[in-house]
Amino acid sequence: MTAGDYKTLVLAALGGALEFYDFIIFVFFANVLGALFFPPEMPDALRQVQTFGIFAAGYLARPLGGIVMAHFGDLLGRKRMFTFSIILMAASTLGMGLLPTYSQISIGAPILLLLLRIVQGAAIGGEVPGAWVFVAEHVPVRRVGYACGTLTAGLTAGILLGSFVATVLNHVYAPAEIAAWAWRVPFLLGGAFGLMSIYLRLLLSETPIFLELKARKGLAAELPLKTVVRDHRSAIIVSMLLTWMLSGIIVLIILMTPALLQHQGVAREAIMQANTVATFFLTIGCIVGGLIIDRIGPGRFFTVGCGLLAIGASLFYTAGVADPSLLMPLYAVTGLLVGIVGGVPVVMVRVFPAAVRFSGLSFSYNVAYAVSGGLTPVIIPPLMLIHPLAHLYYLLFLCLIGIGVGIWLVRSGVAANPV
Repeated sequence: MTAGDYKTLVLAALGGALEFYDFIIFVFFANVLGALFFPPEMPDALRQVQTFGIFAAGYLARPLGGIVMAHFGDLLGRKRMFTFSIILMAASTLGMGLLPTYSQISIGAPILLLLLRIVQGAAIGGEVPGAWVFVAEHVPVRRVGYACGTLTAGLTAGILLGSFVATVLNHVYAPAEIAAWAWRVPFLLGGAFGLMSIYLRLLLSETPIFLELKARKGLAAELPLKTVVRDHRSAIIVSMLLTWMLSGIIVLIILMTPALLQHQGVAREAIMQANTVATFFLTIGCIVGGLIIDRIGPGRFFTVGCGLLAIGASLFYTAGVADPSLLMPLYAVTGLLVGIVGGVPVVMVRVFPAAVRFSGLSFSYNVAYAVSGGLTPVIIPPLMLIHPLAHLYYLLFLCLIGIGVGIWLVRSGVAANPV
């Protein structure tokens, strides 16, 4: 990799971190937002479902934004859509920080919150696939795993930043102060981070692969998505299965676990601190995962990695929750193993040809993420009322999906070819 490759990778990862912070900061204040944006007489369990429902709306909006931006990304260039997504995200996050609450405008408060969350979802729908395609097309073919893993680490660093901000606020301010005004701080910070991300994107250049396609008139001759659906169905299926695994793992282990374990009696400050540590190790795990997948290939990577994650998560949700002294170390190990998600984009950028790569990856990723990422926050809390380990069983099912895809990749040789 050249100095220019490293510059592109660092700027893309940093910009992605700041934008992903904007998208996920909502979940770290889900309980506070539920109390402020819904009627006080609403039962706590119903309020939690409603709040996570608004959070999930961001995932359900991803396909629309992702498909539209990917269409123009395949025809006009990766960089333009890469930058436009940040503008949408910064504006919507800033708007959330300025919203009036239910006590001020009644039913209008959750409606406005929902609308802004939908805009956030449309923005992130174009950001994540665009970022993976962008870095994969900039680096040498033998370093695509490292590039995608590092970019994914940047996105998870956005989660880490959100967890850190939430931890600091909960440590500095009393619950009453957070409910009164301090909950607005992370969203206002998100607006400022968005402006920084826009500047970082302006420093990037268009990918060499897109410029080559444009120069030899190799861009899609018809609607890119039409070509994807007609000619690349197996690539869509593989990408959707891996996205289902990725989204469910991230949403459940990293985003939902703090709120879920609080309802199981784990102290808020303890679980927030442990979550910050786990997310830090997740960031490291994504980079390590990218390096490993470059060496052993995606098939063996997912077969072994998902098996290890199943073991680590089982220990965390049983022994770690039961014994406070084990909570942080087991959460940290689980976070490191979640780093297998850094290998997911390697498969997706390889199974679609360059002319329709953005559209193929974005369609598969965002549709699957909308279903899995959108439904997971809604179905897990009620299932846990039926069985307290329902979230663990769901996670083990996701790991089985990853193992199955890994075995198929080994046998078929799909995704073994370079970008």
